[in-house]
Amino acid sequence: MGDWDGRGLISGDWVQAHLEDPDVRIFDATVHLLPASPGPYRIESGRSDYEAAHIPGAAFLDLATDLSDPNSALRFTRLAAGPFARALGEAGIGPGMRVVIYSTTTPMWATRLWWMLRAAGFADAAVLDGGLARWIAEGRPVETGARRYPPAELSLTDQPGAWADKSEVLSAIGDGSVCTINALSPSVHSGEAAISYGRKGHIKGSRNVPYAALLDSEGRYRSDADLRSLFEAVGAFGRDRVICYCGGGISATMDALALTRLGHPSVAVYDGSMSEWAADPQSPMETGVS
Repeated sequence: MGDWDGRGLISGDWVQAHLEDPDVRIFDATVHLLPASPGPYRIESGRSDYEAAHIPGAAFLDLATDLSDPNSALRFTRLAAGPFARALGEAGIGPGMRVVIYSTTTPMWATRLWWMLRAAGFADAAVLDGGLARWIAEGRPVETGARRYPPAELSLTDQPGAWADKSEVLSAIGDGSVCTINALSPSVHSGEAAISYGRKGHIKGSRNVPYAALLDSEGRYRSDADLRSLFEAVGAFGRDRVICYCGGGISATMDALALTRLGHPSVAVYDGSMSEWAADPQSPMETGVS
C-alpha cells in the first residue's frame, strides 16, 4: 500500500507524503450508530469528531444526509449518479483527482463511500487503512476546526452490476453461480443476537464473512492471503458473482472492498440489505450457522 495501486487501500505514509498535492482530496466520512429503542440503532453524524481532530487539510462528507437519498424509506439509500456527482462536486471532487477517505471509528463508513464512488465510475479513490485511530497512533499530525475544498464539476455514470436489488438477491437463492455473503456478526447471522432487523437470522442460503474478521488487532485490513482464505472458506471464489449485504448496505462494503482487492471479477452490494429484506415477510430467511 505504499503506492496508489487502485485496489482500495492506502497507507498513512502515502497520505502524509501527499498532503499538499493539489489533486488529492481527503475526507472524513464518520457516522455513529448508537443503541436505540426501538432499534437496532440511531444515527449520529461524525462531524463533531471531525472538528475535534482530523488529518490536515481534510474535509467532512456527511453520508447520512448529503450522500443518501432523502426520498427513500430506508436509511443510507444510495444517490443516483447525477445527484451524487453534484454533491461530490460541491464538496470539491472533480475529474483527475485522487480521493482518500477515512473514518474515526470502524472503516465501514470509509468503505461505503469508496464503494459508492467506484459504483458510479470514479476509480481514483482509496481508504486510509487503519483510519484516523491508526494515523494518530503512528504520531502523524492532526488539526481542529473545519475545511472545505473549492467546488468542482463532476460527471458520473452508474456502473452495471455494482449494486444488487431485492429481486436479484431473491433470484440468487439456490443459484450455484452466485455466492451471497452476510457481513454482519456471527450472532446476528445465526439469529442468536438480541438485536435484529425485524426478523432474526439471515437471507436464506447466504454465508457469513463478518466485517470484523477482515481486520487485524490494529484496525487494518488483514493480509491478502488471510482475506482470501476467509472468502474461499465460503466458496466466494468458486462462484461467478458475489453479493454482499448487511443491515443497511454499510458494513457489506468492507467485504466488497476485500473481494475487489483480491480480484473477484463480479462483486455487488445489496443496498437495501436486511433493512429491506426482513421487512417483507415473504422474503425467505433462516437461522443457524452457514
